[in-house]
Amino acid sequence: MTAWTPASMPDLSGRSAVVTGANSGIGFPTALELARHGAHVVVAARDQGRGEEAVARILREVPGAQVEYGRLDLADLSSVRDFAAGVRKLDLLINNAGIAMVPRGKTKDGFEMQFGTNHLGHFALTGLLLPLLAAAPGARVVTVSSDAHNAGRIDFDDLGLERRYGRMAAYGRSKLANVLFALELQRRADKAGVGLLSTVTHPGATATRIVKVGPLQPLVGLVLKPAAAGAVPSLYAATSPDVRGGEFLGPKAKLLVPSERARSEELAARLWEVSAELTGVRFEALAGR
Repeated sequence: MTAWTPASMPDLSGRSAVVTGANSGIGFPTALELARHGAHVVVAARDQGRGEEAVARILREVPGAQVEYGRLDLADLSSVRDFAAGVRKLDLLINNAGIAMVPRGKTKDGFEMQFGTNHLGHFALTGLLLPLLAAAPGARVVTVSSDAHNAGRIDFDDLGLERRYGRMAAYGRSKLANVLFALELQRRADKAGVGLLSTVTHPGATATRIVKVGPLQPLVGLVLKPAAAGAVPSLYAATSPDVRGGEFLGPKAKLLVPSERARSEELAARLWEVSAELTGVRFEALAGR
């Protein structure tokens, strides 16, 4: 069977997409291909200069593309709320942005930096944009995780990792949270009768900015694949008619099986409730239907 490529994507004219972290890494080719196939794309990024440069690069590749920059800092819930308030139409949400293996730190709201950025920021963003997604036929949410989720552990008594902090352990925990969230979102959407498709992806070992400044930097150009290849699972999840809700898609758009812990409905439900409490975002669009 011929491998799926972005050339297989359907015409996305009339569809609107938000891609977090679209200024670099796998987020940029994700935004580029969505725009190339006709979608209106919001490049959501923290740094305005880099975000606007990404928009300019897309326009150079695809003259006339419908693309714009939107400021979004996932480590600041006030920024998440401001960004969400400015979105008027949405069919595709790609929760792509992430940080990895950074030193101990906290978000503006006091959360451990990797958990707060990679999970809580995207949890809040998705919840705030959910009314738009629920109103859009065929809406999809794609959350980018990693095979690092396999080593993830969540201690609800130490979400700040005050007892012991390890860069890889914190990253794995945030990626486990991404999988738990994506699968629980699908379960809750199904229960509420909301026609939303939620999937989670693993891009594979990719030469992105995350690894270029981290411990994997020596591998860049040796065993790490280019960012465009890492974007394939996200693009497939966002556009292929063959995708089903709750799927975990990996390199070359292959179907993967999440870890046993990531498939725990009990753990996912608890994480959901704790995340709602911490962020103040309650996903009202999934309640009372």
